Amino acid sequence: MKKFLVVLMVMVLGLGFSAISFSEPLKGGKLEVKAGDEIYVCGCGKGCDCYTVSKKQGKCTCGQDLVKVKVDKVEKGKAFFKQEGKEASVTLTGKYNCACGPQCDCQTISQKPGKCGCGKDMTKAGAAAKAEPAKK
Repeated sequence: MKKFLVVLMVMVLGLGFSAISFSEPLKGGKLEVKAGDEIYVCGCGKGCDCYTVSKKQGKCTCGQDLVKVKVDKVEKGKAFFKQEGKEASVTLTGKYNCACGPQCDCQTISQKPGKCGCGKDMTKAGAAAKAEPAKK
């Protein structure tokens, strides 16, 4: 019986580690967040079309510093938050995403190519929409 439990434990651990090693944190350029999460968004202001979002502090693909915000809600693939006292939203699907692999924690997405929060080149992902101020 003891031998059976040891074999079972080894199999479960092996299966778990193999699942982790083959996982992709940003499959298709989709970033998973929930209300209460802190994320970093493009702080360039109106007119900028990079719409970079990350779970790690850094720079957007256009070179400006990302701004830390707290997610108020998530609906229909968008994260809603307050920025400069106004409600804003950003899509959680990017045309480009971090290419660092499953061990990476920045999970950066953007509508433009550039560097992720880790400083490495981003890779092309699935299609995406743009961020925009929330409608009242």
